[in-house]
Amino acid sequence: QVPLVESGGGLVQAGGSLRLSCAASGRTFTNYAMGWFRQAPGKEREFVASISWSGTTSSYAASVLGRFTISRDNAKNMLYLQMNSLKPDDTAVYYCASARSTVANTRVADFGSWGQGTQVTVSS
Repeated sequence: QVPLVESGGGLVQAGGSLRLSCAASGRTFTNYAMGWFRQAPGKEREFVASISWSGTTSSYAASVLGRFTISRDNAKNMLYLQMNSLKPDDTAVYYCASARSTVANTRVADFGSWGQGTQVTVSS
């Protein structure tokens, strides 16, 4: 298990921006890919974005492509998600996750450690 702590969530109007952060500790951060997922009330947890261990490869859900950017700072053991042009449909609890490998996969099952989540609410 890798302790993960998210921050940066909040309430924002449609069209606004937020930057989520995730602090990792314990397990060697740089050895594994990382990802962001989200879960809206009554819905299953869904993939948002992932990034390889080196930061050179990333993947995005179609619904956020072009609006969200995932990045990492291995020197600081930090993961980020820059969210622009937010929509009410982006409202959810956002989770940071550490992968079981170095590859930027997209399935929930590919990730073994999870943070407690941070709420993002986008008003119309």
